[in-house]
Order: sequence, then structure tokens, then C-alpha cells
Amino acid sequence: MSASRTPPAESAGLRPLPPFSHRHLLGIEGLSAQDIQTLLDHSDRYVDLNRAVEKKQSSLRGRTIINLFFENSTRTRTSFELAGKRLGGDVINMSVATSSVKKGETLIDTAITLNAMHPDLLVVRHQDSGAVALLAQKVGCSVINGGDGSHEHPTQALLDALTIRRRKGRLEGLSVAICGDILHSRVARSNIHLLNTMGARVRLIAPPTLLPAFAERLGVEVYHDMRKGLTDVDIVMMLRLQMERFHGSFVPSTREYFHFYGLDHEKLAFAKPDALIMHPGPMNRGIEIDTEVADDIHRSVIHEQVEMGVAVRMACLELLAQHKPNWRHSTPAGA
Repeated sequence: MSASRTPPAESAGLRPLPPFSHRHLLGIEGLSAQDIQTLLDHSDRYVDLNRAVEKKQSSLRGRTIINLFFENSTRTRTSFELAGKRLGGDVINMSVATSSVKKGETLIDTAITLNAMHPDLLVVRHQDSGAVALLAQKVGCSVINGGDGSHEHPTQALLDALTIRRRKGRLEGLSVAICGDILHSRVARSNIHLLNTMGARVRLIAPPTLLPAFAERLGVEVYHDMRKGLTDVDIVMMLRLQMERFHGSFVPSTREYFHFYGLDHEKLAFAKPDALIMHPGPMNRGIEIDTEVADDIHRSVIHEQVEMGVAVRMACLELLAQHKPNWRHSTPAGA
């Protein structure tokens, strides 16, 4: 029987689920190596399902998932929607632009309102660091952080790790360079936590103005010279300039930034010949990455990252859905 006609009884979601003790997924920090391994292994099961003709199964049938995004998103929101629907769940995308938030409703009141509707899972993105953790205290269901301010973006780090592991066969011992706007990047923080936990060696490459003051305490090597930082690395992970979070001048100009920190073939030559090129998106071509490098069919895995995102989010939804909601015992407002 072909892979595209896998019987439902053999589908990924109908195998016994591995134990996962965490009720919420608010960040990578705090997860053990075994937790991460469990999430990656379960995600791996869904890659083939997502490549099949028939992609749906029913492990979340009868469950309600609300996607609550206070910031714009293409990849994360769409992949969470696909993930929920492919698991058979009822997915609601809540538009903040047309919600009571625009009328002055607080985050806590929004959480209490949604909790009264008895959802089974909430996926939340918010512009403020810590907002998702606060919301998780006010609801009785499991919450997944879809990105909060410059704090964390756990499912992005997981999909990056899955992409690397499927290409390289491992994470331990690999040298990974994260390059660009580290200061404002939740993706960088989640990846640093994950890669360190799994035994990879992490380098940060950025101008001093785009590095957090505590960078040296994160268990990483710090470089300000792109060529030195890329020397003999296995993975090159580029980050965009998050100009929407800039308060002041962090770079002289985008043209000068590309000259020193934009990834082109000349700088990439310092990495290992089989080094992978990654980017969480959205890309700003000609600012942090050259078009020819981004589209390099032999080394760029940027589109694979997007593909892995659906599998990772299916795994996260399914594992967290094992925890029975307790809507009556959420923390009340003001507590």
C-alpha cells in the first residue's frame, strides 16, 4: 500500500501518545532534553502524513482550538490552523482587529471571556513579552505561545531543530551560527535554549547594537565579524532586522548592514561546504540575505522549515490536548 493511502489505524495520531507532563508550551527554557526529544520524535511522525494525499486524522475530533494573534502572522497562524484541522479539531481564528480588544478590553478580560466558552487549546501571539504566560494563568485549558514580544517562540525553535535533525541526523555537536538582530529576536532566544540543551555549539553574530547585554551569559560564543563567526559552522541561521521594534538607530543604514552582515556567497564560503542556510521568515532580501543564497537549492532549507512547522504544531497540539481542561479553576481577574 502506498504511503499516500495509509490506513487510519496506522496514522501518526492513533499510535499511543508519549507522555508529556507540561500543561502549557510557553517557552523552550525549562524544557528538558527528554521533553524536546519527545516533541521532535512525535513531530517526525507527522512529516509523512503531511506529504500524503489524505492528510487528515481524528485525534482532536470534538476539540476546540482558538488562535488568538495580537500581531500579524503568515507562517505561524496558517500552520497552526492547518495543524488543528488535520488533526480533526474545530479551529477558530480570532481577529483581534474586529474584537473587543479594539474597544479597550484588557488581555485578562479577553482571557476570562474565552475561558467561559470552554476551549480545549489556545494558541496566542502577543507583542508584549510575558503576556502569553499571564494569559495562561487565567484560563483552564492548555496554552501554546505563538511568540511573545522578544521573549520566546518555542514552536519555531522546534521546527528549526526538526529541520536540522532530519538533514544532519543529529543536533549534538553541531556548530550553529545565529546571525542578525539578536536583540529583538524571540526566535534567537528559543533556539539558543534548545540548541544548548541538546548539545549543539551556538555562535551569535551581530553588531554590538543588536546584541543583548547578557549575551555572553547565554552559553554562546559572540562574534562581531561575520567571516570569523561563520568559519566552519554547520548551520547558518539568518534573522531579519525587526525594525518595527526599533526605538532609535541600531544600524547606520540597511545598505551598510548588508555589506557587513548580509549573507552572500562570499561570506558563506567561510562555513562548511555542506552548511545549511536557514531563516524563520519573513525574509528581507538584500538586507540580511542575498537572493541567490536564499534560493540556493542545494543548501537553503528555508522552505523545509515551513513544511516542518505544520508537523511540529500538530505534535504540540496533540500532546498538550492530553491534559483535561479545568475551566472552573482558572485564576480569577485581579488574583
